[in-house]
Amino acid sequence: MPSKFVTEIARSETLRNVALYAAGISLYAVIPAWLETKSNYEHFIEMPHDLHAAFTLVLGWLLVFRTNSSYARWWEARKLWGGLVNISRNMAIKVADLCKAGDDELMKFRLEIVAFAFALKDHLREGAELQKLEGFESCEDRPSHVPAYLITRMYEEIGSWKANGFIDGDDLRVLDAESRQFLDICGGCERIRNTRVVRSYRTFARQCVFLYLVTLPWGIADSFRWWTVPLTGIIAYFMLGMETVAEHVEEPFGYDEDDLNLDALCHTIKVSVQEVFDRRMSREKNAPIA
Repeated sequence: MPSKFVTEIARSETLRNVALYAAGISLYAVIPAWLETKSNYEHFIEMPHDLHAAFTLVLGWLLVFRTNSSYARWWEARKLWGGLVNISRNMAIKVADLCKAGDDELMKFRLEIVAFAFALKDHLREGAELQKLEGFESCEDRPSHVPAYLITRMYEEIGSWKANGFIDGDDLRVLDAESRQFLDICGGCERIRNTRVVRSYRTFARQCVFLYLVTLPWGIADSFRWWTVPLTGIIAYFMLGMETVAEHVEEPFGYDEDDLNLDALCHTIKVSVQEVFDRRMSREKNAPIA
């Protein structure tokens, strides 16, 4: 078990940084531990135990609220992307089964469904460019909001199918209901990305953690003596770890190890949609000639 604990720290960049900070706090704890062993300096480290216990209770509430708020943002983002996987599959299945358009039309729509997921991923990170998406390398349009542009193209093609008789009015309503959900998911993700946890609250939480760790060894040195050093390091590791993880997961669309694996989710959508349309093509190819 100890070896596994060390291995996890070694593999995780986040945990390595936290461990280094905790080690620094442990070195700081040597000062009150050493002073406690010198009778001439004992009066420098006298601190009421009840005061530190009250501070611990307040900090615990603060960290719990901070962690829960950050995880709630991460989990909402995961639900939105899980919804995108399902909606992409549903859209592909309904288009493949309901639309009587030719193969070229269907393949173009397949590209747009898949491209939306990759465009949304890039849009939530460094910014999406239409020409970087598969199938749109030669497109001359340069929209500022690529996900919205792709949904607009989907609606244009659905409208063209209706005008040409490839779908009827009932089919149109079904596809419209699915299409609207794409931008609903995009808007939900943008809300998470653009509305961060209030800066004052984040700063306040960090200040509380800092004050707690600074005063901790002075409050326990008289009881634990040299054991103050490792005990302070262990407590600092978990306190700083909770704050660091909370800071990472509150922005779930980046590249950190704790962020959502958007690349894997986009690949899942691509494979699922491709499979649906391949089945449609295979079915038409093997259909008996009347």
